[in-house]
Amino acid sequence: MLLIFPPLAKPCEPPAGIARLAGAVQTAGKYCTIVDANIEGISFLLAKDHTPEDTWSRRAVRGLEHNLCNLRDPERYSTISRYQRAVADINRVLEQVGKTHGITLNLANYQDPKLSPLSSDDLLQAAATPENNVFYPWFRHRLEQLIAENNPAMIGFSLNFLSQALTCFAMIGFVKKHMPDLPIVAGGGLITSWMRNPAWRNPFAGLIDHLIAGPGEEQLVALLDLQGAADYLPDYQQLARHNYMAPGFILPYAASSGCYWNKCSFCPETAEGNPYTVLPPDQVLADLAQLKTQTTPALIHFLDNALSPKLMTALAQQPPGAPWYGFARACRQLADPAFCRRLKKSGCVMLKLGLESGDQGVLDGMDKGIDLALVSRVLDALKEAEIATYVYLLFGTPSESLDEAGKTLSFIVDHHEAVTFLNLAIFNMPVCSSEAGQLAIHNFYEGDLSLYCDFVHPRGWDRKKIRTFLDREFKRHPAITPIIHRDPPIFTSNHAPFFAEKNTTAGIPL
Repeated sequence: MLLIFPPLAKPCEPPAGIARLAGAVQTAGKYCTIVDANIEGISFLLAKDHTPEDTWSRRAVRGLEHNLCNLRDPERYSTISRYQRAVADINRVLEQVGKTHGITLNLANYQDPKLSPLSSDDLLQAAATPENNVFYPWFRHRLEQLIAENNPAMIGFSLNFLSQALTCFAMIGFVKKHMPDLPIVAGGGLITSWMRNPAWRNPFAGLIDHLIAGPGEEQLVALLDLQGAADYLPDYQQLARHNYMAPGFILPYAASSGCYWNKCSFCPETAEGNPYTVLPPDQVLADLAQLKTQTTPALIHFLDNALSPKLMTALAQQPPGAPWYGFARACRQLADPAFCRRLKKSGCVMLKLGLESGDQGVLDGMDKGIDLALVSRVLDALKEAEIATYVYLLFGTPSESLDEAGKTLSFIVDHHEAVTFLNLAIFNMPVCSSEAGQLAIHNFYEGDLSLYCDFVHPRGWDRKKIRTFLDREFKRHPAITPIIHRDPPIFTSNHAPFFAEKNTTAGIPL
């Protein structure tokens, strides 16, 4: 079995999906080769001969190796300005490669003005003309080599992000053209979202032999005619050799899939009907102990939509032996300063909090299940424990207007010393959301595979007004501007824990 994670995604940590799949397949008795084509492909493009025409690009090319070393040096995460320059210069080299191919390319995105990842016709076109893809000179030889060396019974692609879709289909098209008898299976987050849409009609028959929605371990094992095992460990040993763009190996680990709250309206997890499954805390701790000896992680990244209170208690009682971070709901447990101090001692350097709004009416309208008084206590307790926070805000939900957005601004200002990083997003309506039927909607993006739709806001709070508010009021507030400026560019929350770890108080200027 050959499993591939295609370009392009942030190249800072290994892909968790194919590591879990490989662990399941190998425990069932079949060897599995896993390939992070993302880090390999990006490294190939960066290593090409470059002939820059402008001063910035020439400087970026000259300093490329030095800047890559800086991103892998923990000491460089003491000062945000040096980090920002290193990221900007590496990104500049990729941008110039993209320009020569007429595409938008950077460390986190791939966009082709002629082809859309939201159009099945365009994806099929990418598969029919793989030689037009910027990664083709690399993946042509790499795929031929991998297939010749491994003679796989099946080849799988893990497609999670829109930025991967065009290259993923180009790679699939190459395999289908040159090895038509080799079965192809595709799964991952993006495939799951497409297939969970009630309007889904498979447009890829004849190109992809098997499509898998949701966690794919059991389905893949069954496709290979193997007997699945109840317990298996993700395989990161094949991926640990890569020089990811981070100051040490980041170990991604999912203790659950879905969300234990699973009630928030307009949430894709709810809209897609993704069930909640969770591993027992004892198994999580045992897995991490084994994985720690195999990979020596500099950071553990919990991928859960929300860490369960039981798991956080277990981590506080039995630390995983490496710094860690992940998403958590604002719960009574986190409002306890003593518990937060125990979390800090266990290695917790940062928690991501999906606050969404600083107005209680908006939160209630979304069925978030949290109250702002509790959030205030949580932020205070985390600040006291010196655990950094990465707070997510969502503007433009149907129950919000300028007045409610102003309350969100006030809430963040009041708690700015406890908010280390901020993520600001404008609400998109999931196409399969039940609430979409209650509003006047229209196409947001062209293409039959679009995941979101636009809508006429019932209170006139449209996207243009939201952007104006964010740019002219929210981001310019003197208490909020420093928070915005300290966010690591491109890598954002993936690299933020390293700054939190180097700078031990949650509100310090970076």
